[in-house]
Amino acid sequence: MKQIIAMGGGGFSMGEWRDVEIINRNASRLNREALDVLAYQQKTSTIESMKRILIVECKQEVSTFNPAPSHYEDFLITHGPAVEAMHRAAHNEVGGALNIFDNLEDIEVVTVFSARAITSGGTLVAADFQRLAAELLQALREAPKVDGAYFALHGAMSAENEDDPEGYILQEARKILGEALPLVASFDLHGILTERMVQHVTAFNCYRTYPHVDLYETGQRAAKLLHRVMDSNVKPVIAKIFIPALVRGNELITEIGLIRHAENAAIQLEESGRVLAAGLFWGNPFTDVSQLGSNSFVITDGDAELAKAEALRIANLFWEHHEMMRVPLTRLDDAAQQAHDTIGKGTTILVDAADATSSGASGDSNAILRKLIEIGYTGSALMPIVDVSAVQAAFAAGVGSTVKVTVGGELDPQRFPPLEVEAYVHLLSDGRFRSESFAEPWFGGNTAVLQIGSITLVTTSRPVSLYDRSLFLAHGQDPQKFDCVVVKSPHCEPQMFHDWAARYIDVDAPGATSANLKSLGHTLCPRPMWPLDDEVKFEPVVKVFSR
Repeated sequence: MKQIIAMGGGGFSMGEWRDVEIINRNASRLNREALDVLAYQQKTSTIESMKRILIVECKQEVSTFNPAPSHYEDFLITHGPAVEAMHRAAHNEVGGALNIFDNLEDIEVVTVFSARAITSGGTLVAADFQRLAAELLQALREAPKVDGAYFALHGAMSAENEDDPEGYILQEARKILGEALPLVASFDLHGILTERMVQHVTAFNCYRTYPHVDLYETGQRAAKLLHRVMDSNVKPVIAKIFIPALVRGNELITEIGLIRHAENAAIQLEESGRVLAAGLFWGNPFTDVSQLGSNSFVITDGDAELAKAEALRIANLFWEHHEMMRVPLTRLDDAAQQAHDTIGKGTTILVDAADATSSGASGDSNAILRKLIEIGYTGSALMPIVDVSAVQAAFAAGVGSTVKVTVGGELDPQRFPPLEVEAYVHLLSDGRFRSESFAEPWFGGNTAVLQIGSITLVTTSRPVSLYDRSLFLAHGQDPQKFDCVVVKSPHCEPQMFHDWAARYIDVDAPGATSANLKSLGHTLCPRPMWPLDDEVKFEPVVKVFSR
């Protein structure tokens, strides 16, 4: 607006009018500058009042019975803002946490490092774990000062020089971030809850579902927990109870299995608001380490007695049903014959959980393939297998060619002697696709679809998770159109296979993730341990941790 200045007298000369205009313009400019300064001050004040939350991710599940070791190259490594960008499109823990933090006006997210295993695998080579951990810790050193931290971890990593990698990472992170910083972690319920892990977190949570469908929700719960710890005078007390049991089988399906009694007790307790978090870790029977087993936990705000009592209640509900938590397995010969006898009567699913790549197996089992060929199976069959040499031969020959190759046993030849076959090269790809379950990028390396008579092999150069239909569908293979499908995962979401299959058979095949746990040869885990030993007693000891 123009200012009118009374000068006295009867009017202004042209020069005087110009002076007035200059004054008016200068006044407007000064007003605008003053408003800009005020806005900047307000913005600065808001920024200064915001709290920074650091996000780190490091996840892999291994089977120490897999002879093929994992390497640094088996991880997708991301730094800085790219971590946030990657997780915006993924329905996982970090994506869930970001969703919560986005809706909190006083929070600024600082993503610094992510290491996600492309899939599970064997024990991580010592030098590669040292490199991975060093990069993670250096990212923490270079991060700006923060008010809280969220670590998305798994809990069942293992390295040649460290059988508790998550505990080591948390321990070393504390040296950088400080003991007082609120630090919340989330884990897979197949994690092995070690005392070192518990000692170096402020609080934590884990998945509630199996098959795992609540990764995103777990991240949301972890974010809310961290924000609560940061914004109030909460004093977390953690009660942990070790349970000497390694469990498998359909009774672990959280929606319908017997595990639901203990799991629902933990969920109801947490949702009641009486505690900060509660849950169960079932451990990973295939990661043979010194603290392997199952655990219940409860975290309260300063109430140690409540934490102890509820952790004991959950543990007892678990132990009450533990003997039912095993898999009734069908002999390989019998399973193959059943598949042959029911050709044309709907799809038979042969579950080869002993070679479950998502649990850490090598993925190169040819046991069922060999057996189907031996019995002269004539129906259509679909199965995955890992064999880089067979893939290379297929790429060299090209689509439409016939190649003589060996398949299987390239990574675990002692269990799976290589099988000589003649195969038609149907399709070739770079093996890049997104998971059906969580929209995450998956990578099987160069991939060849090979046909051995009526049997179709989706052959990858490297292991890839197989707990849904992603690999099959990405390579033009619809499982519902086959008489028999080999599924290398102990459990998938029902709609993937179970809901439409005519029959579902758990096969007693060899492998690094066999549900026949006594066949694996545990040497490091605590003993006695059910079902590895007879007449195992549960004598609960409650351990309490506080910061």
